[in-house]
Amino acid sequence: MTAVLQTDCADLLIENVRIVDVLSGTVREGCVAVKDGRILSFTRREAAEVYDGAGRYLVPGFIDSHVHIESSMLSPAGFASLLLPFGTTTVVADPHEMANVSGEEAVLGLIKASQRLPMSIKVMVPSCVPALPFEDSGAVLASEDVKKLLAYPEVLGLGEMMNFPGVINRDPEVMAKINATLALGKTVDGHAPMLTGTGLEAYASAGIKTDHECSTPEELRERVALGMYAAIRQGSAARNLLALVPGIDAKLTRRCLLCTDDRHAADTLEKGHIGAIVALAVKAGIDPIEAIRMATLNTAECYGMNDRGAIAPGRRADLVLVDNLTNFKAEAVWTEGNLVAEKGRLTIPAPEDAPDFLRNTVHIAPVTEADFALPIPSGHARMIGILPHDLTTVEKFADVKIREDGNMYLADNPGMIKIAVVERHKASGKTGVALFDPAYGLSGGAIATSISHDSHNIVVAGDNEADMATAVREVANLQGGIVMVSKGEIVAELELPVAGLMSDKNPDEVAAKIRKLTALAHDRFGITKTADAFMTLSFMALPVIPYLKLTTRGLFDVMNFRFVSSDAEA
Repeated sequence: MTAVLQTDCADLLIENVRIVDVLSGTVREGCVAVKDGRILSFTRREAAEVYDGAGRYLVPGFIDSHVHIESSMLSPAGFASLLLPFGTTTVVADPHEMANVSGEEAVLGLIKASQRLPMSIKVMVPSCVPALPFEDSGAVLASEDVKKLLAYPEVLGLGEMMNFPGVINRDPEVMAKINATLALGKTVDGHAPMLTGTGLEAYASAGIKTDHECSTPEELRERVALGMYAAIRQGSAARNLLALVPGIDAKLTRRCLLCTDDRHAADTLEKGHIGAIVALAVKAGIDPIEAIRMATLNTAECYGMNDRGAIAPGRRADLVLVDNLTNFKAEAVWTEGNLVAEKGRLTIPAPEDAPDFLRNTVHIAPVTEADFALPIPSGHARMIGILPHDLTTVEKFADVKIREDGNMYLADNPGMIKIAVVERHKASGKTGVALFDPAYGLSGGAIATSISHDSHNIVVAGDNEADMATAVREVANLQGGIVMVSKGEIVAELELPVAGLMSDKNPDEVAAKIRKLTALAHDRFGITKTADAFMTLSFMALPVIPYLKLTTRGLFDVMNFRFVSSDAEA
């Protein structure tokens, strides 16, 4: 960057503000001069544009330390349009979901797309594509692929390392990815739910720097004590902040980050984004400046983004003007000194994606209701049990009626629900089927979605096999989406033609459809309000979060790392 003389005229002067200095932990009255997208000084000077802050607080642009853009169901451009009015100016994005669909093409596509956007998207190379060798994803990212992608300047490191057994046992392929990242001085993200003791020590000693899977104060403190950062997640399905606050004292806040991980567009529009999480932290007892640091400086330091995260000369002029240090509502937002949003609305034209970004990715074999037959010869079934507002599951059991062929059919078992995962990348016809917790509440039809973590096959749940088959076929016809079927008729749907995961519509349109589908899910299909109807379903196919999950190959016991039968007596 070319040095700027202190006598130079500024491009922008934001005056009459209370500057929140996360470096010194103070608030002071003054002004901020900006030139060439960078903060020039705190000295009042001539400027091409002057913005009166009216005595409000100026804070650094908020940073989401770990997010999957795909979970918003928006394309990168739509995602930027959604987040900027809330004051989020940088995200650390792990394109794990789209990479499981299209591999290297997806990562490079996101890097290219990010260069067009007014919001800064930094990329982590997905570490586990597929998440486990027992899955059927659309692509594979081997260590040699990872090494190539790590070289891009937009890449900050290696995405969440979910294969913690591979790390602990020093699997050569896993370690090749980690070591290639560390050799470049870049960050390795973690993902180790419930890992503790010597296992966690081995995990941290391999060079894992963060973990967003803390669910108790004890887990948070243990990770910090081992030199890791704890990324506190507040998403749509997993909301950990309030449970973790008792473990966050003033000595620990500098090792804490904030993230959304997975959050629907509708949730963001209604509840806000990182700024809203900062507000929640403050309400829960965290000092305001410490809470802001968790959303700015801490994340910048963790990922080596030394050009942002604080308001200081030479740093990017990513700035947010807020009324107070209580609700953190963004009144004005600048990225690189350009006003991009004001009073909750974009002040620039909505950004656009390339029209060919990750299209035509859904390919299935013919599907009929016979594909959802479930053999349980003993009549004593093992099923996936769910927990309120949680991604972890439990093992449950039920006695079911079976027919002479040894299969369990829903028509003979009122009140029961089946769940299935149908391979959608290579039309192999592989389908895993299991029983799903009646506590989910689904009745009167079926729901299917191509958002199915992490391999993103099609996951479907229903109280009858015919509607399940219809829903899966319609998802394929849409080239991805969410489909709700009742008595053979399609009740509602949301098209997700970008990688089968994202919409090319604007955030308001997508959020409106999500709200409609969510209302139908609870009011017509009876799904419990203690679960996010669609995100809960999508995580039932993720075999790296305990305890029971389902893949195209069958029911998987995460803790014992093996497939198990739906027949509890087998």
